[in-house]
Amino acid sequence: MIFSHHCYVQQAQLLLLFQHEARIRRENAIRSVWTYQRPGNWWQYVNHSWTDLEWRANFRMGRSTFNKLCAMLRPWLTRHNTKYRRAVPVELRIGICIWRLATNLEYRSISHLFGVGLSTCCLIKHEVVTAINKILKPKYIRHPTAAEMRVIVQGFRDKWHFPQVAGAIDGTHINIRAPSENSASYYNRKGDYSIILQAVVDHRMRFWDINVGRAGKIHDARVFALSSLYERETFEGVEVPLALLGDSAYPLLPWLMKPYPEGAGVTTDQISFNFRLSQSRMVVERAFGRLKGRWRCLLKVCDDHITFVSQIVSACCVLHNFLEIHEEDYLDGDTEAEEEVEAAAEGRGGDPQQQSDIRNALCKYFSTL
Repeated sequence: MIFSHHCYVQQAQLLLLFQHEARIRRENAIRSVWTYQRPGNWWQYVNHSWTDLEWRANFRMGRSTFNKLCAMLRPWLTRHNTKYRRAVPVELRIGICIWRLATNLEYRSISHLFGVGLSTCCLIKHEVVTAINKILKPKYIRHPTAAEMRVIVQGFRDKWHFPQVAGAIDGTHINIRAPSENSASYYNRKGDYSIILQAVVDHRMRFWDINVGRAGKIHDARVFALSSLYERETFEGVEVPLALLGDSAYPLLPWLMKPYPEGAGVTTDQISFNFRLSQSRMVVERAFGRLKGRWRCLLKVCDDHITFVSQIVSACCVLHNFLEIHEEDYLDGDTEAEEEVEAAAEGRGGDPQQQSDIRNALCKYFSTL
């Protein structure tokens, strides 16, 4: 009896000890049932060993620029530790999103690479994209002020000798998976499903207006009617307002110049005008090339849900401007994506005679240079 009682006391003491240790583990450690520990050695190696050139080649920006991006997004992306799991650091969250946008690598591979869960990768990408659009888009993509517009106009005049240009406008297709609903409206003439990104860029290949929507959606170009906002200039006795430069798919409007139709009746002066306009508006095609060259997710089929694709495209445009403003070099290894860009616009309104007079006045102006 004494022996049995002694064993019972020892068992009770051991049980109390185990309960006490378990309570301490619950209070001071993360319960393993809630997390699956994954190695994060690769991310640590990147942070401690990669050169600035390696950062630019893979994350499209140097380490210092990456840190600036993290500092700007930190208020939105910071999460707190809980008793069940540690929060993913802001730098790691942004690194996961940038890697996805730059490579379009599948989530399973990103999960193994960065040492986080598969569903966590997807969630992090969505959160970072949303943060970029909420915090950075109003700062990096906006209509120019009067002073900024004067710089843009002078930039087009200095580089391509084209006066009164507020920007170049064009559109490009972003391929997507066929939506489950209304898929026919996304089917383009090249046999792909896509949405259109239409953008206006300045002389430095920076977007100052973007419109992203479903295929065939028409951009309301009247928002660019800058003639009532800024001063006009007179050429050959004709008042010429600030204008956008578009290709032949766009309408001829007082504030939107397009090439003369080419054919048997085209004159030498008109050919010269078309050449200068083509040279000047090439900046928008180069901007699209850099955009897709940096963010390869736009070159391939975007497999995100159709309701979120526009957010991804918008975030990529914001990051493009962010890198251009911070003077991040576009690496030679990342050749600008070559593509057939096309606009989706319809002309309406305006005086056809006024539009022709403005274009003819510019045409005569170029013939005197």
